[in-house]
Order: sequence, then structure tokens, then C-alpha cells
Amino acid sequence: MNLTDFDFDLPDELIAQTPPAQRGQSRLMVVERATGTIHHKSFSAFPEFLEDNSVVVFNDTRVLPAKLEGHKTNQPDRKLEFLLVREESPDQWNVLVKGLGKLKVGQKFQFGGGSLEGEFLGQDRDMGRVRFLPAGTLSTQLEKLGRMPLPHYIHRSPGDNLESLDRERYQTVFAKTAGAIAAPTAGLHFNENIMQQVREKATTVFLTLHVGPGTFQPIRTEDLARHKMKEEYYQVPQETWNTLLKAKLSNHKIMAVGTTSTRVLESLEFAGPTQSAKSGWTDRFIYPGQDIKNTRQLLTNFHLPKSTLFLLVCAFAGTDLMIRAYQEAIQEKYRFFSYGDAMLIL
Repeated sequence: MNLTDFDFDLPDELIAQTPPAQRGQSRLMVVERATGTIHHKSFSAFPEFLEDNSVVVFNDTRVLPAKLEGHKTNQPDRKLEFLLVREESPDQWNVLVKGLGKLKVGQKFQFGGGSLEGEFLGQDRDMGRVRFLPAGTLSTQLEKLGRMPLPHYIHRSPGDNLESLDRERYQTVFAKTAGAIAAPTAGLHFNENIMQQVREKATTVFLTLHVGPGTFQPIRTEDLARHKMKEEYYQVPQETWNTLLKAKLSNHKIMAVGTTSTRVLESLEFAGPTQSAKSGWTDRFIYPGQDIKNTRQLLTNFHLPKSTLFLLVCAFAGTDLMIRAYQEAIQEKYRFFSYGDAMLIL
């Protein structure tokens, strides 16, 4: 089993560049693992597939407008784009920026005409460390100056005027806890009406995984076992933990909304009830051959070839079935990736 076994050709025109006009209008492919049957539905039909006593798990992370364009204080014509990845301490962040190796400790930056400033503190592997000033103003300034950190395959140009659209639609309706640099995209399909229908048929719970670079980090080795994902922070509230434990003990089905929720669920050992929230960092990489312990059903989008996300769904549903489903999705012209259509694996 090598990385090239998980490659496929995808026409560029199937990569969704914008979301559907309204949430809930995407298509939904339903894949039954037991029979290998594939159905084509609208996402509005999603609640029909929920079983009594099932638990549906959502990731409530909130995407930061984490892209900041600025310049060196002494070189106003040299534009630099910073992607804020992780807060180390108040006002101090790990960032991704081109030309990182050329930056010197103490270098100053300006953003928004000087309303926000930054100071380069050093480099930690492939990320820089920047302190933002004035102290305590970064969150407010991000809302004013930052742009949504869309994936590289979604193309925007200055004349598109789509930033307001992306701020609304590259965010789930249940987003709560700020800290992600990418959306948990399976959750983007839900509107308030569909959420209410889900609550009427199943138990809904929330956890948090702040999506970071690790989710999108390319696999650079043919030997899958050698790939190491970057860790991402998660938190599981007490109520969520105990609800999931009860579901497992009762043999009720747990459905993960998205690969991020799945990675948290598969990082946990439900040994007993808890009196407090559980939190930590996970670098869990799920690929074919590994056991899926806690997740019984999965709602997800259509993913990039040779990505950790595609490998996860192959591990969950079987590689042969997923390759057949993806081939059918391409034939039926499903929309792929973050703003694309959905797949429900039962």
C-alpha cells in the first residue's frame, strides 16, 4: 500500500470555487458500506438517514480571518502575507510567511497603515514567531484587516469582491470557539432548519478541533507509515464526553460530521465518565489498515487525491468502495473540496 494507490484524476472544473447559493442546497452522495450501494440525494435529505438514539458530533471551531497583508516597516513597497496559525501567548503567534529564512530577529512590520504592528521574534522550524502591538488589539484588528484563509485551490483576485461572502459561508452556522485557520467543511452544509431537524431525530453534541496546517500538509513519502501530521488542539466538553460514552455502552451509532470530528473521536479512549472537559493535542493520522474504534458513520466532503483526508475516508469505508464512489462522483459532476458537495457513509 503506497501513496500512489490513492491518486485519481479530477477535472479542474469540478473544484468548487464558491458555495451554493444557499446552505443546504448541495448534493449528497449516500454510500452504504454493508451493500456497496450508492445513492444520489440532495443535502436537505440528510436528516432522513439518522437513526433513533444516534449521536451526531459537530466541530464548533470558528475560523479566524487569519491572513494579514503587511510590509516591513523600512520597506513599504515589499508586501508580505502572514498566516496566523497558533497563539503561543497573548499577542504572540506562530505564523507562516514566505521568505521566512530571510527575516531577522527584531524586524518590524506594519499592517493597515500602521494601525497594527508586528515584531519578528525568531523561527521555529517552518514557522515564524511574531509579537503584535499595541497589546490586546489583535483580535479587533483581525476583524478589520484580516482575510479568510481559503485553501489554495479556491482562487480569489482583488476584483472578485467575495470577501464578505467567504466570511459568512466559510464558517459553520454553529461556529463558536475561535482558533482555526480552515473550516470543518462538512459542517458548512447545515442551515438552522436542517440543524433543527437533526435535533428532532438524534442527539447532537459538539467538540472543538482547531484546524491547522496539519490537516492540509501534503504527504511526501510513499510509505504512509512514515508520514507525521502536525498536532492540532482539541477540547471535548464534559457533556459531550459522557453522552458519547453512554452511546458506546448502549451500542448506539456515533456519526462524525467531518474528518476533524473523526480524528478527535479516534484519538480518545472512553474508559469512564468525566467530571470536566478533556483537552489536548492530536496528531492522529488515519489511513487504511487502522481500526476505527468510536465512529460508526461519517458525513464528509470530497477530498484531494493523495491527501490525509482521502486516506481517512478510505480507512473508514474501504479503499475499493471509495475509489468507485469518487469515480461515480466525477462522472455525475459532483462539486469537490471545501465549497463542494457532501458524502454520507453509513
